[in-house]
Amino acid sequence: MELLFWIIGFSLIGGILSVLFASSFLLLSDNARNNAVPHLVSFAVGALLGASLLGLIPHALDPAFGVDPHDIGLTLLIGLLSFFILEKLVLWRHCHHDHCDVHDPEPAGQTHDNKAKVAGTLIIVGDGIHNFVDGILIAAAFLTDTHLGIVTALAIAAHEIPQELGDFVILLHSGFSRKKALFFNILSSLGTVVGAVIAYFLLADMQFLLPYILVIAASSFIYIAVADLIPGLHHKVKPSETLQQISLIVAGTLFIFITHSTLH
Repeated sequence: MELLFWIIGFSLIGGILSVLFASSFLLLSDNARNNAVPHLVSFAVGALLGASLLGLIPHALDPAFGVDPHDIGLTLLIGLLSFFILEKLVLWRHCHHDHCDVHDPEPAGQTHDNKAKVAGTLIIVGDGIHNFVDGILIAAAFLTDTHLGIVTALAIAAHEIPQELGDFVILLHSGFSRKKALFFNILSSLGTVVGAVIAYFLLADMQFLLPYILVIAASSFIYIAVADLIPGLHHKVKPSETLQQISLIVAGTLFIFITHSTLH
């Protein structure tokens, strides 16, 4: 039962607390907020890649599980392709800026107001599904190793903050008030706790699935970092900006490495 409390606690960190932290950036000026987001994204890239390649995949390959490494590689490939398809279906979209291909094009005959409302609804539904899956990943990591669970939850929180900030901006542009946007973001973030609790009870007796879920989590993190976050960083090409990005990516990776090493 103690493990369940750990899972719920860190699911809250990955969900609700990241929403509240992101919402605090709305108090900043538009210029200050726009300057902060790229730094948060760079750090998140390092945290996601570090959690995947230094934590999740090595644990999935633990001899104690007795899983063929080729099966792990196949699962990783299937996971990456699956997230590509999900993003194509607009179920797993991460917008970290005001403009993105999913929300900007205005179909013929559709007003801007209607389009904005649809974008806001998609954000809430998509976030709910996303957070539910995040909860499953956190629970699976904790059921494998408590230290891995903490690292996974921290990596999720790191990428949730810039994502949630982008979602807040879209909701506000969709006509939501600040209070309403915060309420719906917190409501969708509860999906993390729901997913974690359900996974805790279902996976406790299905240990053989854990290494595969860990690899699915890794494929999710790698896809988000490489397909969603890194392309946005290429918009800044000055040497000084590139150096900042590399430094923050390394900082995010070191944060995960040090956290993982210290806990062990």
